Amino acid sequence: MKYAKISVKSANKAPFFIGSQVRGALGYALKKVVCVNYKYKCAECFAQNSCLYYDFYEQKNTYHDYRLDYELGADMYDFSVLLFEKACDKAPYLISALYLMLSEFGLGKERSKHEHFNMSLNDTPCLISGKITLPKIFSQDIKIEGFCTDVSVEFVTPLRIKKDNVFVKDDKIELKDIINSIYNRQMRILGRRDKRFAYEIKGEITSKDLRFLDLRRYSNRQQTAMNMGGIIGKIELCGLNKECYEVLKLGEILGAGKQTAFGLGKIKVKGNNDE
Repeated sequence: MKYAKISVKSANKAPFFIGSQVRGALGYALKKVVCVNYKYKCAECFAQNSCLYYDFYEQKNTYHDYRLDYELGADMYDFSVLLFEKACDKAPYLISALYLMLSEFGLGKERSKHEHFNMSLNDTPCLISGKITLPKIFSQDIKIEGFCTDVSVEFVTPLRIKKDNVFVKDDKIELKDIINSIYNRQMRILGRRDKRFAYEIKGEITSKDLRFLDLRRYSNRQQTAMNMGGIIGKIELCGLNKECYEVLKLGEILGAGKQTAFGLGKIKVKGNNDE
């Protein structure tokens, strides 16, 4: 798989949970960048099938080819937008939208603009002297190296996984839930549907240090508060096979569970040989 990572760092003070705020503001800016309909309305627009904004924000019941990446409670804005597969080619549009979002439209209720911020694409600076400068290659391959049978998995932002139409609670989470969630996301992004994990899910959860974190966001579209809560904390695993280890490491890039576009489902995997 290919991915592109657009990273943003700003000196402005950030709220505890930036996911809903950044995604909403980015959508507004992205529509300004790409929309070719003078009415700015998506309904019955002739360009729906080729519109990046429509694909990222209006398509329903789909796995989006991007996600936000950040940590809760950071003092300042420090986040990334990860693009996958064909979406990598759209990196210039996202970078332009992020620049507008920060410098002209602002964030939060006060629409605070950001005067001092940096942007990079795959760790290469793309904002030099206030001007956007892009590298020739936008994407990079996801590379998973090494193998550990015993690992810890940290759920950095709330993990929301449904099983039997019910969100899994902290005491009910199983390895197969995490593996299947990441693998299904990979298959959907690659355009392959209804593919079962072809290998044995081998590994045991030896300890859990988990809790449910309640997060909410207000939806302007639906005029209501929406629940974004999920599991955070850490689990210890032993006896993993290589295939499961590789899927977990892939989850560090793709995310796991639902609402990854808002930055939920961020995981970190640390092997027993890692420092």
